[in-house]
Amino acid sequence: MRYLDPKADLTFKRVFGEHPDLAVSLLNALLPLEAGEEIMAVEYLPAELVPETPLRKNSIVDVRCRDVQGRQFIVEMQMVWSPEFRQRVLFNASKAYVRQIDSGEDYHLLQPVYSLNLVNEVFEPDLADYYHYYRLVHVEHSDRVIDGLHLVFVELPKFTAHSYSERKMQVLWLRYLTEINDKVQGVPVELLTDPTVKKAVEVLEESSFTPAQLLGYEKFWDAISRERTLYNSGERKGREEGFQEGMEKGMEKGLAEGEKKKAFEVARRLKSMGLLLGTIVDATGLSEWEVAEIE
Repeated sequence: MRYLDPKADLTFKRVFGEHPDLAVSLLNALLPLEAGEEIMAVEYLPAELVPETPLRKNSIVDVRCRDVQGRQFIVEMQMVWSPEFRQRVLFNASKAYVRQIDSGEDYHLLQPVYSLNLVNEVFEPDLADYYHYYRLVHVEHSDRVIDGLHLVFVELPKFTAHSYSERKMQVLWLRYLTEINDKVQGVPVELLTDPTVKKAVEVLEESSFTPAQLLGYEKFWDAISRERTLYNSGERKGREEGFQEGMEKGMEKGLAEGEKKKAFEVARRLKSMGLLLGTIVDATGLSEWEVAEIE
């Protein structure tokens, strides 16, 4: 049996955008929800995205839904990381938050918005954790929180199943996202023991997709490869241009310092010869104060 990669646009949307029970399980496993705050059921909402850009236009897959309490959930799979992705996530979450009420309605009607972002690249190399949770917290008193926006980023490449014994469903879902792809011959037996994850595995069976869908699946990965190449080459070009600019500025500074040093040497000799201060200033370009300080 051949399975497709769940991180692709086609498969991710089919698994989590067409099966509410699978979306609920993923959200409960990966979001920082306290006991009693679990999601029971969701309804899907139209996906909203910021305008597409030449880069990363094929790397975003979205699932938006709302539970019976009115809380909204945004799930995104980001294949190619870029620094501005954080701002895009904040923008989308904020937009979902403010659009809950119309002008003149009471603010107490606002419900939290949770943004779950699964990133297929390492973007925090200096941090060991793969899980990053952001919210509005008092700088000096972290127990004081303004509830509203909850932003979660998961670095998939950092996840290793053997390192985590707690939160079984979180481990199973992250294994599902990182261990299944179209090159794997068999599915780990642990992923088939849980009925929810097993269902998600079955959705990925290649035989359940049409030839046209499979062609789109292949084109998605080609687009991601091109996008990553474009981004990496652009980043590399920026570093090279920055290095070149730094070299040029360094050379200019070095030449200026050399000329200054030479002017002081000339001024010192002229001063030792007993020339007038104004004559030395005119000859070297130094200020009267600089010449006067020369011993």
